[in-house]
Amino acid sequence: MLARTRFAFALWVVVALSASLGIPNQATAQYSEQQLAKWLKQFPAADVDRDGRLTAAEANAYRSKLMKQDRAGGKQSGAPREFSVDPRWKDERFPSDAMCYRSPQEIAKAYGTVTSRPKPDDGSLRIVGTGHSFMAPGYGCLPKIARAAGFNQQTLLTHTGGGITGSARYKWEQENGIFEFAGQPVPKLLASISNANWDVMMWGPYFNDQPEYYRCWIDFCLRYNPDIKFYLSDAWPQLYQLEKFPSSEAELTAATIARMGKERHTTYASLIEMFNQEYPGKVFVLPTSDAMVLAAERYHRGELPGVDGLHRSVGGKERSLWRDELGHLGPGFDRLEGYVFYATLYGRSPELIDGPIEFGDASDFPSVELDRVFRQIAWQAVVNNPLSGVTASDEVDVIKND
Repeated sequence: MLARTRFAFALWVVVALSASLGIPNQATAQYSEQQLAKWLKQFPAADVDRDGRLTAAEANAYRSKLMKQDRAGGKQSGAPREFSVDPRWKDERFPSDAMCYRSPQEIAKAYGTVTSRPKPDDGSLRIVGTGHSFMAPGYGCLPKIARAAGFNQQTLLTHTGGGITGSARYKWEQENGIFEFAGQPVPKLLASISNANWDVMMWGPYFNDQPEYYRCWIDFCLRYNPDIKFYLSDAWPQLYQLEKFPSSEAELTAATIARMGKERHTTYASLIEMFNQEYPGKVFVLPTSDAMVLAAERYHRGELPGVDGLHRSVGGKERSLWRDELGHLGPGFDRLEGYVFYATLYGRSPELIDGPIEFGDASDFPSVELDRVFRQIAWQAVVNNPLSGVTASDEVDVIKND
């Protein structure tokens, strides 16, 4: 069983990396000859035609077979939730050649490019961030929403990747050139953080996150940008939280999804509360989980016009809240995440935006009516979560000042 898990994990990492580079699915993922040869030695059963050579198609087929078998047994598949981490994360210091110990000039030279943004005079924010595919929808929508609200929102500077490769821990190792990236630093964010001014850093969460995975980023950012604030998304409920894969959407009741959302909140609330003891007034939550729980409640009440299902991987409906077993957002719900990001960072309700928002959608979905519901949900989620740093009175202040 462990060998099967390792095979699925190895393939998943390659697929995740491919997704981060814009490759649409595993059918088109490119595996190196070395990877295929290694997998053939470990998993000879994957070589279906017994010709002594494992093809990408055979590797994908074998992975799919294992995933189907796991699902038939009631097990969840997808992103790895158990994985090894370099034990040196527990050391007092990172390796001495880590980029974080270099001067700003040395870091900039190592990467070759420094991104900077002029100081805005309209209250717009200069934002850096890491993250994975759960953060991508919000990252894409946030600038469009902020611009429609009247802010000259500039493009976010992000260093992202698929799944585990977009986690705060992975990106810190990669940027610094430490542990598995020893001698190969890619300080895309470190170069700009240490040589320019920024207002916000954002992260996407990942399984088994530890305080040190974020503390390193916080300390580095504060060294060069003492006024910067930090925002961690708590994602949303995922099917792996259930004991077995649902046989139908009838099992995904509002109460069940609310319970799953509470579990997510508990996990990240303790982390953020701890950071706020260490860094008062600096670390906040992006309550995307609360927003999706509220959306599920609205769906059960028939208040999401045009949305046909909860989970496409369970109910098969295209217009669902979630589109696959991993838990990626369904069509149109990128706006909801973007509204949560906007409401949290700017302390304003997206309901106050009067002008049209150019999302660039080719279809008429989501409708104007559904978009209005998304804005309501986002603001409700943000002001009702004390860790967001935003209260309902902030909206009153905005109205008075406008």
